[in-house]
Amino acid sequence: MAHGVQKFFNFPTDFPWPLNPMTMAAGGIELVGGALIALGLFTRPAAFISSGMAAAGYWIAHGKEGLFPISNGGELIALYCFIFLFIAANGAGIWSIDRKKT
Repeated sequence: MAHGVQKFFNFPTDFPWPLNPMTMAAGGIELVGGALIALGLFTRPAAFISSGMAAAGYWIAHGKEGLFPISNGGELIALYCFIFLFIAANGAGIWSIDRKKT
């Protein structure tokens, strides 16, 4: 969620690159998806979409510099991709809105 906040609101620091439609779409997924995952609301679909965004971001921003994350600086986005994929497969936690019994 912090990456989306930085892209749209320049908080806590300015976003260092110009916004184009692709970075705005990624920022929207980061902002909305991050909030939904944090709340535990629509967790599985939000995490799945966020995982795909992280995978695409890895290949677009880091993949051209080399195959391995350690050599191309993409460790964090690769980690996000697999964490989101785990959350999509595992589901929300016990304190999430998705698990609230009505």
